[in-house]
Amino acid sequence: MTSAALQTPLKIIFAGTPEFAAVALKALHEAGFEIPLVLTQPDRPAGRGLQLHASAVKQYALAHGMPVLQPLSLRTDSKDPERARQAQEAHARLLATPHDAMVVAAYGLILPRAVLEMPARGCFNIHGSLLPRWRGAAPIHRAIEAGDAQTGVTIMRMDEGLDTGAMLLEEALPIAADDTTASLHDKLAALGSTLIVRAMQQLQQLRHGDLPATAQPAAGVTYAAKIGKEEAALDWSLAAPVLERKVRAFNPFPGANAVFNGVPIKIWRAEVVPCDVSALPGELIAADSEFGVIVACAGGALRLLELQKPGGKRLPAAEFLKGYDMAALVGHG
Repeated sequence: MTSAALQTPLKIIFAGTPEFAAVALKALHEAGFEIPLVLTQPDRPAGRGLQLHASAVKQYALAHGMPVLQPLSLRTDSKDPERARQAQEAHARLLATPHDAMVVAAYGLILPRAVLEMPARGCFNIHGSLLPRWRGAAPIHRAIEAGDAQTGVTIMRMDEGLDTGAMLLEEALPIAADDTTASLHDKLAALGSTLIVRAMQQLQQLRHGDLPATAQPAAGVTYAAKIGKEEAALDWSLAAPVLERKVRAFNPFPGANAVFNGVPIKIWRAEVVPCDVSALPGELIAADSEFGVIVACAGGALRLLELQKPGGKRLPAAEFLKGYDMAALVGHG
């Protein structure tokens, strides 16, 4: 075999939707891998005008001349005739597209066995946690919410289970005390892009056969359930450190919130402070330029550092209080 043949790049079908996935797609593309087809979710309405917006992955793919496919489903057995039809068309397109492997990152659709078995070299997933901890939809949010000291990225060979595949690469990353889901997302996206390029380079050099993989341990399995908007309401009967973590975990989505005098206020940053007064959970202890906005919790208190009223901007507490006087609420829940 010639050296030129050894350097023939892998053909990789990529499946992903949000920015986390787009970072990986960019890295694979820039590393020289051939991307003959990109799968991503259909355009969704967004913004105040609810206009259709393309996913971050679709935007990158189109900007670099990559064919894009956006089926509603990949399950040909769907009871919805339109979804089943689109799935059948997608399967035909995948089979007609020469490729060696598939890389999946935050795609959002279930890949049935028929799709998993199409690539000769396998399907590989970039997951934003140290598996088997935080399998599922929201590993970044849940790691922060739980107070984990570290998280990381796992590259795994996909199977039909929910993030249960054998692991090829895994690298840990500390969670900083001020990390939000937004900031940790960016760190993990960068790490994930590095690891998937490394894995695909190893696969390319191997030419034939499978990369060494390790089965996930049976112990330590946790599930990261999808974040619901109803979780954003802060429950002041919880301890202050728990609430502080929720504020960071729900930034940027869905945004932690609390109701003061009937007005829902979003809380984007907060810190735990001692509570030296006898106050009931949810009682406003302070709301002024000297102390800021402080709310009593079940054990300690939470100083709200960045707030947003309906229709307003995110503002530091001092600026927020200039436009929304909360002084009269002090001493009340």
